Amino acid sequence: MATDYDAPRKSEDDSESIEALKERVPDKNSGSTGDDDADNPSSFDLPGADLSDLELDVVVLPAQQDEFTCMSCFLVKHRSQLDHEGPDGPICKECAA
Repeated sequence: MATDYDAPRKSEDDSESIEALKERVPDKNSGSTGDDDADNPSSFDLPGADLSDLELDVVVLPAQQDEFTCMSCFLVKHRSQLDHEGPDGPICKECAA
């Protein structure tokens, strides 16, 4: 017997109508908006927003006495993560694995 794979499939699980499913899902077009967005000043900006007047203040600290820079991944790691000192410099445990 040939099977028509394009024919709609019905099972006993499909007993809910579309109207019943729509009642369970909240309406996105309703006038109520969440207060979370208004209370969150660090919400993301939309792409294309003008950020030219934004100034970032970042303090960069040099590597401390108990830190090293892995020469494979170039991340600053604590000395406890040091696997070995290679010919090119220190290598962390993650890169050595």
